[in-house]
Amino acid sequence: MQPGQAGIPGLGPSKTTYNDDIIEGWAGVGTQLDGLGHIGVEHVYYNGNKLADFADPTGLKKLGVEKVPPMVARGVLLDMAAHFGTDIVKEGTAFNVKEIEDVAKKQGVEIRQGDVVIFHTGWLSLIGKDNTRYNSGEPGLGVEGAKYLVGKGVVAVGADTWGLEVLPFESKNIFEVHQILLAMNGTYILENIDTAELEGQGLRVHVRARPAALQGRRAEHDQSGGNPLIFESPDSG
Repeated sequence: MQPGQAGIPGLGPSKTTYNDDIIEGWAGVGTQLDGLGHIGVEHVYYNGNKLADFADPTGLKKLGVEKVPPMVARGVLLDMAAHFGTDIVKEGTAFNVKEIEDVAKKQGVEIRQGDVVIFHTGWLSLIGKDNTRYNSGEPGLGVEGAKYLVGKGVVAVGADTWGLEVLPFESKNIFEVHQILLAMNGTYILENIDTAELEGQGLRVHVRARPAALQGRRAEHDQSGGNPLIFESPDSG
């Protein structure tokens, strides 16, 4: 409501009132991180939080992305495009236990507790060239693959796709991979990651600090954020 409506006084001694523009739209475009309040199961979210107890028109009172702690983690980039012998993995291709283990073995990498696992599919390269195909589906993580990575104790999973998980879905369940990672296990999701850039850098950066929350286990989800996600090379321990 604007000042001056329904008995609300104007601003300051001059009682100034106004009308202004409002833009409504989805913020989930481009590179993004899905917070733990993003996807739930029948209105129940991570750690048993019920929607009615923490959702508000002004924003989430819990589990918002502003509560995500700094992440300093070992990054593992799995090149699914190379595995399938293509520049762009076909939409509907699911990455489950066999695919993940085969690529990790081929690359000579091990997925460890506390890692961030990123899938390279080539899907991001469709933007501006074939937007219809880009939006119509995607290759991605399957249900069994999600359970496998959770069992490994990873901190986050990401890809160069807009939804991380395979589309069309493997079953009639809607965004079940998101439910497994976010709502059931507190594992963050990273989407539309420029994996070509990461691959060129070899996932190597200078790490200034490693928060205790990420030493061998998942992040503490109630800490305040502030620093970007930082990757280490798989060879850096």
